[in-house]
Amino acid sequence: MRLFPFAAILLLLGALSPPVRAQAAACSLNPVAGEMRELTSGGRTRSYRLFVPPNVASGTRLPLVFDLHGTGGKAAGRARESGFEVLAAREGFAVATLQAEDSRWNVPVFTPRVDDVQYVSDVIDDIAARTCIDPTRVYSTGFSGGGRMSSLLGCRLNHRIAAIAPVGGLRWFGPCAGRAVPVLTMHGLADFTNSYEGHGDRGAEWVESVPEALAGWASHNRCQPKLLQDKQPGPLQTIRYTGCTGDAEVRLLRVDGMGHIWPRTEVDATQTIWQFFKAHPLQ
Repeated sequence: MRLFPFAAILLLLGALSPPVRAQAAACSLNPVAGEMRELTSGGRTRSYRLFVPPNVASGTRLPLVFDLHGTGGKAAGRARESGFEVLAAREGFAVATLQAEDSRWNVPVFTPRVDDVQYVSDVIDDIAARTCIDPTRVYSTGFSGGGRMSSLLGCRLNHRIAAIAPVGGLRWFGPCAGRAVPVLTMHGLADFTNSYEGHGDRGAEWVESVPEALAGWASHNRCQPKLLQDKQPGPLQTIRYTGCTGDAEVRLLRVDGMGHIWPRTEVDATQTIWQFFKAHPLQ
């Protein structure tokens, strides 16, 4: 008779277990072959393209890479340009290729326009409700205007975005609150759209030079003040700050003679960015 209460407790725990099992089952990994999804963000209907790779072990929590198009771009075109979905199928991570309203990100932020930072946060929630995502491995990259938006996410959403990799669009929107953010960026010296030297006729969209933006991130990450340049033959040069808080390195791959493009020849931007992301989970 003394065992009855204990047995009853076991029965009670057994009765409570189905919700626990259901919660675990809700984290499913159904492959998604690059399809557009809709959600409501800020009272507006927004959309994004989602890719979840096949052949991933059940229950695996996947890294998530945001891939952001440039001004005037579309999610489908961006997916083809970067090739992140092809790489994700091999490496086992999810890709969300986001779509700006009217194909233009609200960065720098103008109040009457849409809140794209909230949109990105809402997309994270939407994807997490649909598939198994590792919340410590959510990253953002993008080209040109998408690089500027990724820079803004590193500043405003760094409690959810583990690292950023703007290409042809690094900006510094400081002062920024929050943690140190690992930064990898790529830029060509012959980029006449987003000039390496900064300023020009772009107004608030393109003010500081790329080295100035890099220094802003290095200061935020409390890196050692000395800027290092690895001497390498050829057009590709690596410029970096080291000794940063939490190993949140700040690195620029500068390509002499390269214009406003997603790099493939001097450096495989897609592969290099993914290797950088893999080394920097949220801390």
